[in-house]
Amino acid sequence: MGIFGRKNDQTATATVAPAATAVSPDLTALSGEYTIDPAHTTIGFVARHAMVTNVKGSFQDFTGTLSLDGADPSRSTAAIDVVMDSIETGNADRDGHLKSADFFRTDEFPTMTFRSTEVEALGGGDYRLTGDLTILGTTRPLTIDLEFNGAAKDPFGNERVGFEGKAEILRSEWGLTWNAALETGGVLVSDKIKLNFDISAIRNA
Repeated sequence: MGIFGRKNDQTATATVAPAATAVSPDLTALSGEYTIDPAHTTIGFVARHAMVTNVKGSFQDFTGTLSLDGADPSRSTAAIDVVMDSIETGNADRDGHLKSADFFRTDEFPTMTFRSTEVEALGGGDYRLTGDLTILGTTRPLTIDLEFNGAAKDPFGNERVGFEGKAEILRSEWGLTWNAALETGGVLVSDKIKLNFDISAIRNA
């Protein structure tokens, strides 16, 4: 996942190839394999309800890995697997409905997956991650805007990197079409869903 930026070396001469001067040594040092820490990570969503308010939810059970290349961010990758039965919105009846045949059909499709396909550096600490999101057996592209939050060693000696991400999807494009009409006009659940990610990942030993 391309969370590393590039800096120009002001001391480089015109005869040096740009690729040889573009990467900060500190960022290059963060290259490696990482595992997402679920205890300090949130994979969440927001849906409009009854046209007047937002309902927020998240997934409590997931695994993920990052392969970070500080020398060439475009070669970085990310993979996440989410257990759909772990959906939580703060209301047991609503959670049960989301797991049912009207929505995620978790008995038939227990997992949602994301696999990155492209990383683009936008400047500063901003990046754009594109990948394949699979829900209900349907795979479609998803683009996530990312902000790199930095790197640190925690009190237990773990080397961590962190970032925040956001995206929007139309759930109908993945076959999530259930809805109910309102007497006042409009529908009960918005088609547009906002996704948010707050991720901490630990470098593998």
